Amino acid sequence: MSEELNLVADLAVILIAAGVFTVISKALKQPLILGYIIAGFIVSPHLGLLPAISSTESVNQWSEIGIIFLLFALGLEFSFKKLLKVGSSALITAGIICIGMFLTGLIVGSALGWAMMESLFLGGLLSMSSTTVIIKAYDDMGLKKKPYASLVFGTLVVEDLIAVLLMVLLSTLAVSKQFSGTEMLLSLVRLAFFLILWFLVGMFVIPLLLRKAKKFLNDEILLIISIGLCFGMVALASFAGFSSALGAFVMGSILAETVEGERIERLLTGIKNLFGAIFFVSVGMMVDPAVIGAHWATVLLIAVVAVGGILVFSTTGSLLAGQGLDNSVHVGFTMAQLGEFSFIIASLGCSLGVMRDFIYPVIIAVSVLTTFTAPYMIKAGDPASRWLASKLPPGILDRINPRQEEYAFSSKAQSNEWSGLLKSYIIRVVLYGVILIAILLASRLLLGKLAETALPFLDEKWRRLACLADTLTVMVPFLYGLAVTNGSINTHASKLLKENATNRWPILSLMIFRILIAIAFILAAITSYFKLGGWGILAVFGAGLLFFLVAKSSFHSLSGLEKRFMENFNAREEQERRSKPVSSSVKEKLSGYDIHTEIIQVSPDFAYIGKTLREMPFRKHSGINIIKIQRGSTSIQIPSGNEPVYPYDKLVAVGTTAQLQAFVQIMQDNTATPAETEQEQDFILTSKTLTADSRLTGKTLRETDMRRSGCMIISVLHDNKLITNPGSEFRCSEGDTVWIAGEKESCEWYL
Repeated sequence: MSEELNLVADLAVILIAAGVFTVISKALKQPLILGYIIAGFIVSPHLGLLPAISSTESVNQWSEIGIIFLLFALGLEFSFKKLLKVGSSALITAGIICIGMFLTGLIVGSALGWAMMESLFLGGLLSMSSTTVIIKAYDDMGLKKKPYASLVFGTLVVEDLIAVLLMVLLSTLAVSKQFSGTEMLLSLVRLAFFLILWFLVGMFVIPLLLRKAKKFLNDEILLIISIGLCFGMVALASFAGFSSALGAFVMGSILAETVEGERIERLLTGIKNLFGAIFFVSVGMMVDPAVIGAHWATVLLIAVVAVGGILVFSTTGSLLAGQGLDNSVHVGFTMAQLGEFSFIIASLGCSLGVMRDFIYPVIIAVSVLTTFTAPYMIKAGDPASRWLASKLPPGILDRINPRQEEYAFSSKAQSNEWSGLLKSYIIRVVLYGVILIAILLASRLLLGKLAETALPFLDEKWRRLACLADTLTVMVPFLYGLAVTNGSINTHASKLLKENATNRWPILSLMIFRILIAIAFILAAITSYFKLGGWGILAVFGAGLLFFLVAKSSFHSLSGLEKRFMENFNAREEQERRSKPVSSSVKEKLSGYDIHTEIIQVSPDFAYIGKTLREMPFRKHSGINIIKIQRGSTSIQIPSGNEPVYPYDKLVAVGTTAQLQAFVQIMQDNTATPAETEQEQDFILTSKTLTADSRLTGKTLRETDMRRSGCMIISVLHDNKLITNPGSEFRCSEGDTVWIAGEKESCEWYL
């Protein structure tokens, strides 16, 4: 069999097995990932029950593409704004989980006699819960509106980001084979530099291109462009020395901030599911029963450590973040399992040759066990929370359960004006500094060779001068943004100046320091092409200081780049505010409370169609309020109790999580499910050649009035000419062949 046929046969085996076992998993109410892994185990060459895969290399290639799509999809779900909105709570929770489980992995690995590098990878993979399993479980159980859900999802976002960083750092350690603090720090700085640069450039360029091409972007074209951008960033990340997974994640996070982000995520769902299935099946193929049988004690030990450790550390982290007992216990029981990043990190360790072969199937077995227990752990959160609440002393409960007002304001992470000013200051310096460093690097790597090719007739000195002029020209807008424009710094500075006039001196010092940093970049550009003496450096500093002080009042147009970037960055939120003003306002103003909105479209089969809101059981049995009715293009804000409800109205309800769940249930209970009937069996399409005594012969269609009887003539063969949908004045003649559609009894009566 040729290689191409082998590939097709392998995919057929993978997808058929995946389909069968995911149906079984669905029937048993288990996560689909479990079905994929079991399918891979069944078709693996280790078991030999069914026709096994002929080429594991081809499957590995497909699984690598699967990893790319999985991380691209995770990036689309990731949002820097979501991370900021959950405040420090998700950062604290994820940080404690990762640090605690990383150290736990080191201890367990050492106790098992594993090498230091194996223990490091074990600590890294034990730190990651499954985003896919948790989101799927929350969807199936209807928990996405619970108060703790936002913290769970925020923590998962932070863990995904930490996992990407861990992959880079562990790869560096594996390649260097030694622990070098300086090398690790340089790798981290290099990673941060490229992440910031890619995000800034991507957020400035990609939304602009999508906006320009908006009228041409149907679903097909948008999907192709998105996947092309994903693989382009994958290639760029690989060229820069990073993993392909990092590139996919970064491009996903960039597209997530665009107006088209939600649409791209929807379009990618099918492809992500397909390649994700191939990836998880390939994971299952790595499960070797012989290895697991030989190391079953290790599998059980790591599984217990993973579930128990993540439960303890995530609950502790949530409590320290001020989330209260109930939310913290639910977060702990939700996070207690290993996820897809654990597979990826384990696979990375094996591919780099720093982990023994038996460890990968052991980790897969641990993940299968924890995935299987995940739904039961999530369900156990409620009784565990109630039990702890009944056993803990009231004094401790008062200390760990914040009051509603404290919770609302703590989520906003209020800080004093000085800390706000310094935060804005540092962000501005770092972002513009990254862009300027990138320009300097590009200038040194590209401009010199380009000048030699394009300007061979010029002297070397003049070519350097031309390169320097081009470099400084490109740097000017970003130097202006670094040294002159203030952005959100002005807001904090103005308040500080009103509070105390002496604050002007430290604020002025910070402004001058920014100018000095900008001048340092200019010096770096000049000295990369020419040598400067002491007086030359002083002259550049003096001229630069004078230029920026003058530019502050003269070159306002240079701030346009920053303005366009912020417009691109906030475009998705602005569109949501325009399209969903009520829901957006509630989400923004009441984010710290258990108050949400729910949009329900009224079914034509709803029992209260045509009745007023006052006559419906919404308020009495659920406690919600209807704050808006969207009826086609008409928007009814704060409808009165006398407002009737019609089919396909969209009701915007506001209330607590429990109230909204009751509201949804009431809507479902009062919506009839149309009974299946056999009416369609009475519908026929039949034909007959008219005779002299036929009921239709000699009559026009208007005279027959067939429609009242539930049938009609759709075609007539008249004088060897086929007439489709004849008009009402058409007269039937003997010998015509007519085709009649409609109710069986009526058609037979006319024929």
